[in-house]
Amino acid sequence: MSEQPTIRPAARLVGNKLVLREVEVADAAYILSLRLDPKKAAYLSAVDADVARQAAWIERYKTDGSQAYFIICLKDEAGGAGQPVGTVRLYNAVGDSFSWGSWIVADGAPTYVGIESALIVYRYALDHLGFRNAHFEVRKDNRSVWTFHERFGAQRVAEDDVEYRFELAHDAILASMGRYARFLPDPIDVVRLD
Repeated sequence: MSEQPTIRPAARLVGNKLVLREVEVADAAYILSLRLDPKKAAYLSAVDADVARQAAWIERYKTDGSQAYFIICLKDEAGGAGQPVGTVRLYNAVGDSFSWGSWIVADGAPTYVGIESALIVYRYALDHLGFRNAHFEVRKDNRSVWTFHERFGAQRVAEDDVEYRFELAHDAILASMGRYARFLPDPIDVVRLD
């Protein structure tokens, strides 16, 4: 019997043009600025405009052990994490399926940030953590995100008044990673936490 996959944070996930680095308490103001943006906040759970509360949430996350939360950064000239351009989080492992969200891309970010960050998430989850499938919820009025997921192969499996629930099967993930390989042509490098 094989061991169940688990979500583990990493110090950095290095892709083609992006680096996803683990969130730090010092990122609280940046995260809050994204979450309080009126256009983005319409699709997110409400938060208080309180940097100290956001910092406390990050401190709790650091001891949680069941999720991985990253700041999406442009890769700098040395190959490290440069300018931050968003956030993404992996959480809610159920068997061989994981959920991901808190996916916020900053206004003005290069157009490739969305697809490459999604591909990095799937590469990390499948190749490094051992997951095979994904599941997630998207607000119904967040049309650009749920159409992205549907183009990637996700299937709507349920809905309520506010959200669609999606599942993404292993074969569909692999097919889409092949179809979008030009955005992430090499395997990702994973720098583990000390």
